[in-house]
Amino acid sequence: MLSFFSASAQVDLKPGKWTAILLRGDGFQIPFGLDFKPEGGSLVCYILNGTERMKTENIVVSGDSILIRMPVFESYFRLKAITKDSLNGVWIKGGAAKDLIIPFAATKGKSRFPNNKQGEARQAGGKWSIEFTRANQTKRPAVGEFVQNGNSVTGSVLTPAGDYRYLDGIVKGDSLFLSTFDGIHALLFAAEISGDTINGYFYSSASVPERFTARKDANVKLTAPVTAVKAGSDGKLNFSFKDLDGNTVSLPSERYRNKVVVVQLMGSWCPNCMDEMAFLSAYYQKNKGRGVEVIALAYELTTDEDRSRKSLRKFQQQFKVQYPMLITGVAVGDTARTEKTLPQLTEIKVFPTSIILDKNGVVNEINTSFYGPATGQYHLDYKADFERRISALLGR
Repeated sequence: MLSFFSASAQVDLKPGKWTAILLRGDGFQIPFGLDFKPEGGSLVCYILNGTERMKTENIVVSGDSILIRMPVFESYFRLKAITKDSLNGVWIKGGAAKDLIIPFAATKGKSRFPNNKQGEARQAGGKWSIEFTRANQTKRPAVGEFVQNGNSVTGSVLTPAGDYRYLDGIVKGDSLFLSTFDGIHALLFAAEISGDTINGYFYSSASVPERFTARKDANVKLTAPVTAVKAGSDGKLNFSFKDLDGNTVSLPSERYRNKVVVVQLMGSWCPNCMDEMAFLSAYYQKNKGRGVEVIALAYELTTDEDRSRKSLRKFQQQFKVQYPMLITGVAVGDTARTEKTLPQLTEIKVFPTSIILDKNGVVNEINTSFYGPATGQYHLDYKADFERRISALLGR
């Protein structure tokens, strides 16, 4: 038993894997895995999705109450221990205008998706062309990449701008269920498989569900959104913003002269930005001596500088970021965000977006489709292409 004491009471939890659910207002549940364990005398909780184990730390226990903060995002659980193997409470996610609050429950030992159907499971593995239909009936494309082992299914869904990270689920007869939770994403796919077609619904946090249809297609491709240098521009960027310590960092400046520079457009609310920052931070630490620099420009949920700094510090510390992270002071929802920050470019459409500048400070490439580690070969191809391009610009 895991025993953690406060001044007034004690919380006992059974160690090991738990199944948590977020309960939407329409009755649908978004499940994901937890793993409670003691490490160094402290209670630690891992969020489990497929092969990912996302570690939370600094859990606060007060009486029978437990506060679990996510390591990167403005997101936390406020829970109460009901028994040694059950928890109830809420998940709270910071928003631009108000917080999102969704009821939460967790039980020791239950399956993410209990299999109560008999018979052979249909096949969901492979590559799928997906079309989502929004509540307003507009369409959006995606690609599903799934691996099936018996009843178990893992993989990801890729959109033109990014991916839905680590999906984990099951096929029960002709039914497919996949879910994930990473602190910002809380996603559920519930569908029926019929040969080479899948039809179902996509649930995201508390949003209105979207209908989707998928058909098996080994050759499906996505078209990335386009952000480009404006016609008539010399292709050079010019900006000055404050870093997390209040120092002004400018481009151009002496630090970046004759360097290949990657400008990362990101936000602390963005799960794909988290994956890109993990990649870029590791790349920079290994390659900064070769004449390459990275600058992150943050577009946060609000213009509150203290809130932005606090959220971005979590990114900086989690991924040991050694390059400047700059607060643009422009909210991500501001329709004039491009003109206010990078007027040399056409509209910034997605986050993350990475801009690669050559040694003369001229834009060489603008990439709007970063795919993270949950996408397998897509991620490996992205990294290989990025590294080839930077090496070519460095001349070695």
